[in-house]
Amino acid sequence: MSKAKHFVGLDIGGSMIKTIILDSSGEQVGPIVEVRSHVKDGYEATFRQLNIAIDALAANAGISLDDIGGIGLDVPAPSSNGVIWGKANLGDDWVGTDICSKYKERTGIPTTMTNDCNAAAVGEYSIRHKHIGGLLLVAPGTGLGGGFVLPGGKLYEGANGLALEVGHISVPFREDDGELPDCTCGLKGCLEAWVSLVALRRRLRLELRKTEWANHELNTSDSTIEDKAFQLRTLAENGDTLAIQLFKQQGYILGYGIADIVRVFDPGLIVIGGGLAEAKFREQFMEWIKEGFNERAWPVYRVSPIDPEKITTEFEWATGGDAAAAIGMAYTAQELFS
Repeated sequence: MSKAKHFVGLDIGGSMIKTIILDSSGEQVGPIVEVRSHVKDGYEATFRQLNIAIDALAANAGISLDDIGGIGLDVPAPSSNGVIWGKANLGDDWVGTDICSKYKERTGIPTTMTNDCNAAAVGEYSIRHKHIGGLLLVAPGTGLGGGFVLPGGKLYEGANGLALEVGHISVPFREDDGELPDCTCGLKGCLEAWVSLVALRRRLRLELRKTEWANHELNTSDSTIEDKAFQLRTLAENGDTLAIQLFKQQGYILGYGIADIVRVFDPGLIVIGGGLAEAKFREQFMEWIKEGFNERAWPVYRVSPIDPEKITTEFEWATGGDAAAAIGMAYTAQELFS
């Protein structure tokens, strides 16, 4: 007799692929398997790595590949219906390729695909077993990603799979010289231009030019601006004034931007992902987010006009960690292919 079907989640990152397998009841079987992604070497090189990971997952679960009922994979790039629309950190041959269909051809297993932030949003939803409302994930990292899960657990991707590019809404904040900051997307004044690792580097470079920080330890260091920016989290955890100032600005502007997104989607729950979810000062950062949100949001998006004790928009930190996207894609595969 054939065993009950299992479902695989494959989270393709710029350097690593994180993978899990769920049994038919939705329980994870065995540990997370991680392999190198080799995305710069082209999608065929990555496909070989995916196969290595799936073989390991199947071995850990004590099943054959025939017992896998579906695969969910996510990519760190904009995509539409399985086709990569932008290079991001991938090799050239990914762009314009129907990755989902090609990988399904390789394995013969039903496959679905979305981007990494969408996958993480589904993962955060699926591990909140008692939550039945909507969920908006906003994840500051190198850039600023987002994903929106509708009440009941269905991911909202838009007509072309390109919805929730939250980092590229406009916010009315300017540099000290009055100019709007450039965004990596080619526009100016985007939320991501203020809330991201790239933005943190820019802001740090500008601040270190000021006389008030002339004797700051980062100004006397020979490290690159990239290395200095990576030090800011530790400095903030130790109470450094400059680091706290920079993170406070990011938190406030993030909350301000979230208020406009909430005005459109009214998700009820905002989940903040990214590396700061593990920072020692994360509760302070969350307060800065709420400060910006409260500045911009209408009162009805903060508390109910009917019941003043009821908060209408809750904020939580992400809890799925690095595995959230893989979890999300495994659950998505189970939902689609069971």
